[in-house]
Amino acid sequence: MDTDHLAVRFAQAARTHASRPATRIKDGDRWKVRTYGQLAQRVSLLAAHLIDAGVEAGDRVLLLANNCPEWSQIDLALLSIRAVPVPVYPTSTPEQIRHIAADSGAIFAVIENAALLARFEQVWDRTPDVRGVWTFEPTPGGDERVRLLADVARTTPTAEQDAAAEARLGEASADDLASIIYTSGTTGEPRGAAIRHRGFAFELDSLDAFFAITAQDSSLAFLPLSHAFERAWTFKVLTTGALNTYVKDPRTVAALLVEAKPSMFVSVPRLYEKVFTTVHERVADSPAKQQIFRWAMHVGGACQHAYRKGRRPSALLRAQLPLADKLVFSSIRDALGGPKSVMACGGAPVRKEIEEFFSSAGMLLSSGYGLTEASPLVSFNSPRGFKFGTAGRVIKGGELKIADEGEICFRGPNVMVGYWNNPEATAAAIDADGWLHTGDVGYVDTDGYLVITDRLKDIIVTSGGKNIAPAPIEGMILADPLFEHAVVLGNNRPFVTLLVRPSLPHLEEIAAQLQVKFADVAELANAPEIVEEIRRRVDRLTEKLPSQDQIKDLRVMLEEFTMDNGLLTPTLKVRRRQVEERFAALIEDMYAKLSEARDRLTH
Repeated sequence: MDTDHLAVRFAQAARTHASRPATRIKDGDRWKVRTYGQLAQRVSLLAAHLIDAGVEAGDRVLLLANNCPEWSQIDLALLSIRAVPVPVYPTSTPEQIRHIAADSGAIFAVIENAALLARFEQVWDRTPDVRGVWTFEPTPGGDERVRLLADVARTTPTAEQDAAAEARLGEASADDLASIIYTSGTTGEPRGAAIRHRGFAFELDSLDAFFAITAQDSSLAFLPLSHAFERAWTFKVLTTGALNTYVKDPRTVAALLVEAKPSMFVSVPRLYEKVFTTVHERVADSPAKQQIFRWAMHVGGACQHAYRKGRRPSALLRAQLPLADKLVFSSIRDALGGPKSVMACGGAPVRKEIEEFFSSAGMLLSSGYGLTEASPLVSFNSPRGFKFGTAGRVIKGGELKIADEGEICFRGPNVMVGYWNNPEATAAAIDADGWLHTGDVGYVDTDGYLVITDRLKDIIVTSGGKNIAPAPIEGMILADPLFEHAVVLGNNRPFVTLLVRPSLPHLEEIAAQLQVKFADVAELANAPEIVEEIRRRVDRLTEKLPSQDQIKDLRVMLEEFTMDNGLLTPTLKVRRRQVEERFAALIEDMYAKLSEARDRLTH
C-alpha cells in the first residue's frame, strides 16, 4: 500500500490508536465520542456499501453537509475505495450546486438533511448523472433514490463486498485524486481544483518538522470542512491519532472552545479579531482597568520581544510577568480554551497588532498563506521561525518565485493537477515549468519570509475566510438603470458592503415619485426615503445570493467616475483600489456603524 495515500495513513493510525477517541460532537448536554477503532469500522462498512451502490474508483461524489463526524466518515470511506469526494459549501445556492455536480460529473451525493436535500432537488433534474443520494438525517418524501445513511449502515456487508473494499484500498496510489474542491473565479463560476493524495501527504509531513503534534492532542473543527484549510488540517488530526471535535454551528465556537479545551485549532482572522476586540471592550469603561491592561501588554510584549531576539528578559520584567499573567493573560488564554500547541490562522491576512496581542499573552499565532490550488498550503509561521506581519516561510520542499508585476508564484508537490474539465484555466494558472500563478502580489524579505502586499485578482476574501467574486454581484446591481457604478467591498472585513453611484436623472425621477423635496443633490442622495429605496432595490436584485455574498450595508457616492480623477481605466473599468482609497472615510464609517449595531444585538 502507498503510505502517501490518505486512506492508508488513516488505517495505520486507526490500528495504532484503536482505543483512543477520534471524533467528538456535542449532542444536547453530552458528548458523542467514537474511538479510532469504531471510526475505522464505520469507514470500512460505508466503503463496502459505496461499492455496492456502484461507486467505482475515480468516480466523483458530492458531499453537501455541515461539520459533523459523519462528514469525515464518508470522506474517508470514499478515499478508501479510491473515489473522489467533491465537497460543496452548505451555503451554496441551488445553481452553484448544479454547476459543481454537472461540471464534476458526480454520480452520487451525500447530503446532510432535508433543507440541503430540498436545495439539491431544485436542480436534480439538471444533474442527471447523480443517480442516488444518502442523507445523514431523515427526510420527507418517498423518492426511492434517497436513502438514510443510518439505514444503509445497519445492513451488514457481504464477505464479497468487504473483500472488494479491501482490494480497492490495496490498489491505492499517491497519484489518485483525493478531491476536487471548487473555488470562486472572477467570472463567478466555481472552478474545480483537482488535488492528489500526494499533495495533501506532502503538507502533512512538512508540518512535523515544525510542530510537535501527537496523539495526545485535540483539535476543534469549526471552519467548513468543504474549505481546503479545515479539510487538510482534519486529515492531519485523523492521521496522527489525535481527537477531532466537530462544531456544527460556527456561532457556538466561543462556548465550545472553553468547554472542549482543544490543544490545537486553525481559524480565519475573524475569531482572533473578536477576542482582541472583546478584551479591549471589557476595559474601555474603566481607566484603572485600561492602565492595568496596558501595563500587562507592555510586560508581556517586552518579554516576548527579548525571547525573539534570543535574550533573557530583565529581572524586573520576569518578576512582573506572573502578576500580568494572573490579571490579564490567563483570561485571554481561557477565552480560547487554554494553552495551544498549534494556533494557526489562514484564509485572509491577519493584522500585526493582533499577532502581537496574542504573543504578549504567551500564545503564538501562526499565520500563513495558501490557496486551494496548492492543497492549500504555501507558507506559514512556526515556533521555530516566525515574523509578525508576514505569511511565514515557504513550505519545506516548495519554492517561491516573484514574477511580473510582483505576482507570487509557487511550485511544489502539493500544486493541483489542474482545474477539472478546464484545460484553458489550468494552462493560465500553471505554466510549462510547473509554477502556480497565485494572482497575489508580494515579495520575499531578506530573512526568507513572504509578505503579501496586494491582489492581482479582485476576489474578495472576508475576515471569515470566504472567497467572494464581486463582479457578478456588481453586474446584478447594475442591471437596474438607477445605478451607474457599483463597487462591492469586503476584503479582510467581516461583511460584504457596497458603494453605489446613482444616475442623477433617475434619482430625481424617484424623488418626484416619492414626493421628496431637496435643495441640492447631496440632500437628495441622503434623504431617508431615497436611501431606503436604494436599499430595497439592491436587496431585491441580490436576494438569491448565498448568505456570505449578501450586501449588509451600503453608501451612496456622488462624485463622478472618470479617467481624469483616476476612478476609471482607459477602457472605462472601475479602479477598485482607487475607489476604496478615495472613499476610505465613508467606508470606515459604514463598517463602524455595522459593528456597533451587531454589538447591540449581541449584548
